[in-house]
Amino acid sequence: MAGEDDADKTEEPTHKRLEDARQKGQTASSREINHWFMLLAGALSLGMFGPGVMRDLEAILVPFLAHPEVMSTEVDHLRQMLADVLWSLLLAVMAPLVLVIIAAVAPSVMQHGWLLSTENLKPKFEKISPLAGAKRLFSLRSTTEFLKGLAKMAVVATVGLILLWPLGHQLVNLPTLSTTEMLALVQSLSVRLLIGVISVVTVIAVLDLLYQRLSFLKRMRMSRTELREEFKQSEGDPMVKGRLRQIRMERARRRMMAAVPKADVVVTNPTHYAVALKYEQASMAAPRVVAKGIDLVAQRIRELAEEHKVPIVANPPLARGLYAAVELDGEIPPEHYKAVAEVISYVMRLQRRLGAAAAPARKGGDERR
Repeated sequence: MAGEDDADKTEEPTHKRLEDARQKGQTASSREINHWFMLLAGALSLGMFGPGVMRDLEAILVPFLAHPEVMSTEVDHLRQMLADVLWSLLLAVMAPLVLVIIAAVAPSVMQHGWLLSTENLKPKFEKISPLAGAKRLFSLRSTTEFLKGLAKMAVVATVGLILLWPLGHQLVNLPTLSTTEMLALVQSLSVRLLIGVISVVTVIAVLDLLYQRLSFLKRMRMSRTELREEFKQSEGDPMVKGRLRQIRMERARRRMMAAVPKADVVVTNPTHYAVALKYEQASMAAPRVVAKGIDLVAQRIRELAEEHKVPIVANPPLARGLYAAVELDGEIPPEHYKAVAEVISYVMRLQRRLGAAAAPARKGGDERR
């Protein structure tokens, strides 16, 4: 089943999956980069601080070997002498120690930034399960890492042997040298060896980093089912989104129908399109579309307009143009100003004529009373 699952994971990981993995502490990390930094810190420490540290160590330790008879054996004196020696040793190795600490932190920061995750600290049964441990121990990944380690050790050992073999005669004479000469020779050989090893480890680290990133992306691959599930979680279930969209449309339609009785005019196709316009000169820069619809919605807009005596004007090109170009509650664009102005002017003239015709009728009724 696991093989089938891995075979189904053919899709590249999404940004969300990579980010979730990062929050759990799962990143593409190469241990060879850490080794490279530590070797580099060791080489720099020997090259930059080695002579000074050696002189300090010599000044601190040689008196114990050269003149042990002059030292007091009183408890207080021994306690103070031990404290002084430890403090002197700490000061002597402080600079190399700081460099090593930086080398220990820098690889992680450079590879995946500042990352603090407690996921790996959580107690899990598989961490103490012998079966799960055996699976991890004999997995393809563990076997690959083991073989890589053997190959690296063989290469590094070969390079070290090649570098030190010509200097074998100096190593033979090492016991005959003075302390200062011995320390200087050890420093020289160590720097030589570290430079050669670092050169080899640099190549190994770069190749391992590429391998780890490719391997990590392969492990993070997703199946189509996982992609759909992630889409549902991040974007929402399509069925739920559809229902919410339907609810929003129903609410918008109710608000739109409630605005029809307050409209100034309804422009129609005359049967398929209906667009209701509202214009208040004091508060609007241009007329607004307060309702619009086609077919059944257009029919309902016309019915509401007739019930509330809102003027209806048939202008098919204008109705279709306003429906396509203007969103609900949006102002009409400048290219429709002229046509809409003619419609509103016509409605205003019609309302004035109706008002003038209604005035004598009201006056005659008053005289009869």
